[in-house]
Amino acid sequence: MKDLRQLPKLRDSWSYLYVEKCRIDRQDKAIAVWDKTGVTAVPCANLSLLMLGPGVSITHSAMATLARNGCDVLWCGEHGVRCYAFGTGETRSSALLMRQATAWADPELHMRVVLRMYEMRFDELLPADVNMQEVRGREGARVRTTYQQASRITGVPWHGRSYNRGDWGGADDVNRALSAANSCLYGVCHAAVISLGLSPGLGFVHTGRVLSFVYDVADLYKTETTIPAAFSAAALGEPNVERQARILCRDAFRETKLLSRVASDLTNLFSVQFLGLDQESEGDVDAEACDGDDSALPGGLWDPNAGSVQGGMNYQTDSDEGSREG
Repeated sequence: MKDLRQLPKLRDSWSYLYVEKCRIDRQDKAIAVWDKTGVTAVPCANLSLLMLGPGVSITHSAMATLARNGCDVLWCGEHGVRCYAFGTGETRSSALLMRQATAWADPELHMRVVLRMYEMRFDELLPADVNMQEVRGREGARVRTTYQQASRITGVPWHGRSYNRGDWGGADDVNRALSAANSCLYGVCHAAVISLGLSPGLGFVHTGRVLSFVYDVADLYKTETTIPAAFSAAALGEPNVERQARILCRDAFRETKLLSRVASDLTNLFSVQFLGLDQESEGDVDAEACDGDDSALPGGLWDPNAGSVQGGMNYQTDSDEGSREG
């Protein structure tokens, strides 16, 4: 490689780097990516997430360097269409996770997030007094229309969504393609969720599963990604429709920089402004103020009145000592 620009890179306010078919080792205080064309130095201190695709080997010293520089590592399928494992790097702030948990636990905020996700998905404003049953009904109608339109465009017959894990071959081509495509999308969304420090299990529409929030997020993009890809794959008429669907999804995700979009959308979804939260009452230390701190130091300490007080201090008073001695 002549320079880093030859590596596929996804970027918004965070930096994501995807590599495949290479060897990664430590180089000075950074890492180096080796492939058949040469070596490329990677300034990992500027990265938030390193995505390791097929054919990658990485040394222990490189992993230690990535951890010291606060870069998360994700083992994934080709161009991130699967999420196999995740190595957590340095965590400076839990603010986004705390906002997610606050919104999930508060019925009013929970509903606000649900309505906002529907509007993001279908570009349709909902009445303020709509209830969850009405939201599910509207969603079902919109999704059914999307399937019917894809069927008309591609000429692939559509008889409804049918999926049985125990009888994979019993489904028709388009349903098998949909299942394969959705699996790819879940991988990309899972990567975005965990790279932002959010909880995959705190879902707002889906519930009861360790990836409930991943399913919520993936639903935002199915209409424009996996549904068209699955019907197009089925229209090709080739034997391995699942493989064709995965290829179409991979290309679409890369071309549209889906991972960057998901990260940006989720950051906006849990912004202080949208949720109407008081920044000072979040009970978390300002992430920007902690950027230069030693990652081994504790964060703030929860206080029911102050919200957060400084950690790493001894708060014992003379009265506390006296009460123990008595």
